[in-house]
Amino acid sequence: METITEILNFIFPFLDTQQAIVVLTFLLTIVAFMADKVRSDIVALCSMAILLTTNVITPSEALAGFSNSAVVMMIGLFIVGGAVFQTGLAKTISGKLLRLAGTDEKRLFFLVMIVTAVVAAFVSNTGTVALLLPIILAMSKTSGTNPAKLMMPLAFASSMGGVLTLIGTPPNLIVDGYLRDNNLPGFSFFDFTPIGIICLLTGLLLLYPLCKFFLNKKDRDGAEKGDDRSIASLLQEYHLDDCVFRLQVDEGHSLLEGRSVGELNIRHNYGITLLEIRRANKSMFSTKIQELVKADTVFQKGDTLFVLGQYDRVHTFADAHNLIIHEDKERGTKAKLDFYEIGLSEVLITPESALVNRPLRAANFNERFNLNVLAVKRNGKYIFDDMLDAPVKAGDMILVHGSWKGIESMAKKSREWVVFGDPKADAESVALDHKAPLAAGIMVAMVFCMVFADQIGIKPVASVIIAGLLMVLTRCVRSVDAAYKMIGWESIVLIAAMMPMSTALSKTGLSAAIATSLVEMLRDYGPIAAMAGVYFVTSLLSTFISNSATAILVAPIAWVSAQQLGVSPTPFMMCAAVAASCCFATPICTPPNAMVMNAGHYTFADYVKVGLPLQIIMGIVAILTIPLFFPFTN
Repeated sequence: METITEILNFIFPFLDTQQAIVVLTFLLTIVAFMADKVRSDIVALCSMAILLTTNVITPSEALAGFSNSAVVMMIGLFIVGGAVFQTGLAKTISGKLLRLAGTDEKRLFFLVMIVTAVVAAFVSNTGTVALLLPIILAMSKTSGTNPAKLMMPLAFASSMGGVLTLIGTPPNLIVDGYLRDNNLPGFSFFDFTPIGIICLLTGLLLLYPLCKFFLNKKDRDGAEKGDDRSIASLLQEYHLDDCVFRLQVDEGHSLLEGRSVGELNIRHNYGITLLEIRRANKSMFSTKIQELVKADTVFQKGDTLFVLGQYDRVHTFADAHNLIIHEDKERGTKAKLDFYEIGLSEVLITPESALVNRPLRAANFNERFNLNVLAVKRNGKYIFDDMLDAPVKAGDMILVHGSWKGIESMAKKSREWVVFGDPKADAESVALDHKAPLAAGIMVAMVFCMVFADQIGIKPVASVIIAGLLMVLTRCVRSVDAAYKMIGWESIVLIAAMMPMSTALSKTGLSAAIATSLVEMLRDYGPIAAMAGVYFVTSLLSTFISNSATAILVAPIAWVSAQQLGVSPTPFMMCAAVAASCCFATPICTPPNAMVMNAGHYTFADYVKVGLPLQIIMGIVAILTIPLFFPFTN
């Protein structure tokens, strides 16, 4: 241990041992991020582990990031954003936005940035990105635009939008509070707006060419490739869309009411298959909208039946039981199958299967797995009639329809057959569009509570947690497992594990020492140069630690600098807030940057190439324009 201390003292002669450890760890972490050979969350955890094992920080300080309210909010917002995508709400909203932008990449880019900035002016930038990320992903998929060209602008625009109002970002509130604590008038709600607009315009002009040049070679594998497409291809291949009809049990005089499916023997008597029943008076809060058909299922008033068969047979069945055949204006008499709880899959019979040369009825799929056989494909031909009584051949493809859990259970019987695809993943990829209004209501309520948090007395983190729970409990997210999969754990761990570095820089006095030294060097060159020093230090620190922590560290430095120069501290405070918010050069400087890293398939170097030039130029613009709106004279 003494040898290590001697080496550190030799390398960093002006620092004590703990400061030397922090600086060395800091530099190694940045090099590892830039090299991009190890996952960023693992690098952050290694950094945390070094600081912990060298006793620079305590165990509670090392783990504090995982209980930080911003990190907890990110987890909840990932679930809310995932529900927005799962319910198809993202696709609906993106469709409306696409009507404004069309499929033109440039118009889409500027629309994303402007909409994001406006929303971020009133909602936290983390919340803004979590809400808009699934919508923007859906837009990129629909328009055929590379998601990499929109994800980074989404994150950056949220930071720029945060400068538009007092509540847009935590650093604004921190410097405002510091002014008020020192008996000076704080900032009003829209004092930041002129500077914010200038920053946003600068970003709009610079970011498009930067993204186009540096992110042009990104692959489009970030786009969603849900298995819903395979379901659509099955429907098309077997021509099921042409044979599905929607029937209504007449509430007045239907002959089906009170009778069971088993006693009617519909398939045998009419040559059609009853696929599902939807009960009347189901609310959007119901956890189940589709009901599987079993032999003991009893028909009720108002039931909607989905049947598969030829039109003349369906018509005969409907007439015999006084049923109404619904007509869809877009699809004629055909009905659209949904796959919320009920799925569709193709099964290959293996040569080793006990079903070979036996009637398909012997498999008893309905009782074993709650599945109906809709068709058999053999040697390129499709069999729909009398398929249950025909002997099964090795290599037959069987199309089954029933509960997703049943298909998943069937997939586990691998010796008998092979189920194509991943039933669990297929189910999770299906949009729960009947839950879209509920998801929208939860999302709007959450945003309202976050905007008016002080007035209604509910903390933003509580609003996000409640919204995430409601999305799961109301089945806007298919399952708890699906909710966990929606969370970007790499981003969560990255932010939480890097927070101890902020603690270490502050605890060892490095942050204050660096800031003070730099500002003191520039103080003699006038207030503009001193303010530039404040901006540079703030921007540098916020590149590697949270902008909130940076604002807390730099606010007293900015205040003292203004006092010693005998000028108003207001422009210095504004400068610190803008510098802390407008940080783009790394994925760890703001939660939004980390949140879009996976979605855009970015590397650490991508942020440096695009974000660093933007951060430098925006800093120059801010330094020159802030005194125009906030003069140095008291």
